[in-house]
Amino acid sequence: MIAANEISTNLTIPTLENGDKLTRDEFERRYQAMPEHQKAELIAGIVYMASPLRITQHGEPHAHLIGWLSFYKAFTANLQLGDNCTVRLDQNNEPQPDALLRIEVGGQSTISDDGYVEGAPELIAEIAASTVSIDLHQKLQVYLHHQVQEYLVWRVYDHQFDWFRLNEGEYIQLESNTDGIICSQVFPGLWLDKAALLTGNLAQVLAVLQAGLSTGEHQDFVKRMSA
Repeated sequence: MIAANEISTNLTIPTLENGDKLTRDEFERRYQAMPEHQKAELIAGIVYMASPLRITQHGEPHAHLIGWLSFYKAFTANLQLGDNCTVRLDQNNEPQPDALLRIEVGGQSTISDDGYVEGAPELIAEIAASTVSIDLHQKLQVYLHHQVQEYLVWRVYDHQFDWFRLNEGEYIQLESNTDGIICSQVFPGLWLDKAALLTGNLAQVLAVLQAGLSTGEHQDFVKRMSA
């Protein structure tokens, strides 16, 4: 049973609305009073709230992306994988990316006492269907400013996958090599067969990733992470 004082407290907290201009503290206060299934982000001081998610346009691509990153993490020490985790970047930016991969010890982000990621993870990935304009503009600029090393955007409607790498203060787009594979420059061995991912061929996606995990570069990386 909900106590009367809890009801009174919730009634005094304004509802979080799409387009609100808020500080991070006020955003968190209102967000914590919302139903847990509702997703909201603070980007450049503006609240963005997600629409209901369709399985073909978001749910399944999201699952495939998480599966690929999970497989990599399983064979690489000192990494933390996040699925829809809140990231505190500054007082105007608190995104909730679809996926993140961070170095746990010695990386550029930390975990706060209350369990949130603070600072920029090394890699962030977004599934962009209805949110493509935000993901490729406002969010891209925020992630660039905070030096997210690699930013991945799966543009579902366009049937495209963008992989951006931070280089001298700008994002450059990584291209597939002659074998059709994109290779992470931050996480050695994190290889992606883009065409296979876009067509839903997970067996091929994981086979290519396994080849990346077998390289000397990945083995050296694992030794460094383990140390």
